[in-house]
Amino acid sequence: MLLNKPVPLYPPYIDLCDFDFDDYPELDKIFSSNEPWWLEQFDWGKVFLTYIGRNKSTHTYDRFRNDVERFLLWSFIEKKKPIDQLRKSDLLEYADFCWQPPVTWIGTSNQERFKISNGYSLANELWFPYKIQAPKSLKSEYIIDKKKYRPSQQTLSSMFTAIIVFYNYLMAEDFCIGNPAQIAKKDCRHFIIDSQVKEVKRLTASQWQYVLDTAVEMADENPLFERNLFVISALKTLFLRISELSDRPNWSPTMGHFWQDDDENWWLKVFGKSRKLRDITVPLDFLPFLERYRSSRGLLGLPSSNENSILVEKIRGQGGMTSRHLRRLVQSVFDQAHENMRRSEGENKALKLKEASAHWLRHTGASMEIERGRPLKDISEDLGHASMATTDTVYVQSENKKRAESGKKRQVN
Repeated sequence: MLLNKPVPLYPPYIDLCDFDFDDYPELDKIFSSNEPWWLEQFDWGKVFLTYIGRNKSTHTYDRFRNDVERFLLWSFIEKKKPIDQLRKSDLLEYADFCWQPPVTWIGTSNQERFKISNGYSLANELWFPYKIQAPKSLKSEYIIDKKKYRPSQQTLSSMFTAIIVFYNYLMAEDFCIGNPAQIAKKDCRHFIIDSQVKEVKRLTASQWQYVLDTAVEMADENPLFERNLFVISALKTLFLRISELSDRPNWSPTMGHFWQDDDENWWLKVFGKSRKLRDITVPLDFLPFLERYRSSRGLLGLPSSNENSILVEKIRGQGGMTSRHLRRLVQSVFDQAHENMRRSEGENKALKLKEASAHWLRHTGASMEIERGRPLKDISEDLGHASMATTDTVYVQSENKKRAESGKKRQVN
């Protein structure tokens, strides 16, 4: 069976752990009818991704799966050469391919890799290795041209990082003797040295006020929206990533993760990136939002340290909400806040609310605290940054603001 178009290779981590070709007849046929090195290198990818899935987050597994899968598909279909025989020039050729893949490799929506039919996992024909989508604020009227696909600098850098880590793993296991991706990265012609002024993706104070007011109004009118209000206020005020509120296989946030020290300071214990636990300061201004959310669930007062109630419970069923469900809660508030602001102040001022994602709330909260003069070190620790330099790079815009202000005074004559 010749493979003339890309098909998904790897299922989610939980299914990869019990992978059996009997459950994937299409893949079985592909690998049994092609050169032996195809199956060998599929197995290399499987072992590597199992390692990633076991030791990293679901998000990290998905990211590495995307890049390893694309790389192997390219080596099978386009390059027709085993990856342990690739050299620097081949990896630069792969970078060119990623920069402008064939339109037959590009989809326009998020799709599951496999679909179940008669008890077997079959490739979803709507899945493609690359994806181009309309800007969030222009979805209704935007015409997608796949020929205009270009990866961002971040996507390109992430691709190289994943392939470099993959090769390092293969070298450690004695499958490969070198890492051509490592030496190719610095010569990739698609990387741009960026000294631009970087705009943090955040809401203005006015836009945030519309979001908060909208969430309060929704909750006042219908107690079901107390959950939305709690999530919105927690993401912004506590600088949370949405995954840090979500239920995950190795961590379920509970009410008992809010705790009070001997000085009556409130903290929230969070399981963050790189499997690190951290304690976030909880401001007094947030406690009324926590109390009203608990009250809507029939829980009295503030949490006790041994309370194991789910922090953000599912609307239906048991357990906590996933990141996808939480994003839907946030988006429903953004949509209504956009409409409210558009009617009151016009489309231009409300436009960012159409573009905003849940992660903007984390940026908004941290940026506002920096502007209020809170010490950068304290903000950095609440954010969970490994280095204060990261916080400084991402959030501190004061020097650029001064430069922009002085630039306004330049004259033509």
